Amino acid sequence: MNLKLQRILFSLIVLTWAAVMLYFYSSGRIGKYLAPDFRPLALYGGLGLAVMGLFVLLTANESASCGHDHSEGDPHDHEASEMHPLTSVCFMLVPLLFASFSTKDGFSVQALSRKALFDAPLSNSVFLSADLPPLTLEEIQKTHRKNEAGFYEFNLMELYFAVGDPELQKLINGMKVETEGRLVMEKENNADGKRRRLYRLFITCCAADARAVPIILDFGEGTVPSIEENAWVKVSGIVTFPVERGATQVVLDTAACEPKEAPWEESFMRNY
Repeated sequence: MNLKLQRILFSLIVLTWAAVMLYFYSSGRIGKYLAPDFRPLALYGGLGLAVMGLFVLLTANESASCGHDHSEGDPHDHEASEMHPLTSVCFMLVPLLFASFSTKDGFSVQALSRKALFDAPLSNSVFLSADLPPLTLEEIQKTHRKNEAGFYEFNLMELYFAVGDPELQKLINGMKVETEGRLVMEKENNADGKRRRLYRLFITCCAADARAVPIILDFGEGTVPSIEENAWVKVSGIVTFPVERGATQVVLDTAACEPKEAPWEESFMRNY
């Protein structure tokens, strides 16, 4: 292939990568893949690739010395490759474009099952409660808003990690709470079909390390709502901590469950 044409082709590949990175950042889709602290890296990387691609494109017709002598009869072409340029295009662009246009920006339930969706909660104390001031019920009630129906608003992370904090368990066991997340069918201990699992995602840096943060909903004698699998819901009920399958579980005896719009930021961050 003509050297100038090859340079133009490779510069267009780099510019395509830059455009995809900048699109994901500017459209907000990057929020489904990276935690906030890491998102500027996508912006800087996209801008850097754009500058490099434009430089190569604008200098495609220029020639320059490679910086050392060649022996007689040795072409020593630094830009030659055993791989045909069009093959390189296929390797570098086809997977990128296919993934960008085909992804649903989310995990299937099958994928989440490999990310702890149906695992028992961690039993070790994540918050190191022994190093914190003693909690009181009054303090918990003061720091959680109470809705008109008398339910205290908790985020799902608080309820999930209460398994690792016996002191917090004692204080909120039997409390009327409200929380939100995605609803899926419960796979264990659900012979009568009255249980569901509520989860959100916990992400440290990127989607690759995402972990589901789930609790169990038990509708008991009530009617299980007809809600689409994996839909966002708001639930309220009585929080309990029974021992099931040899581990303490977080179970919400549900009083109400209703559909809810997904929040602007679905990913569950440490500082969310």
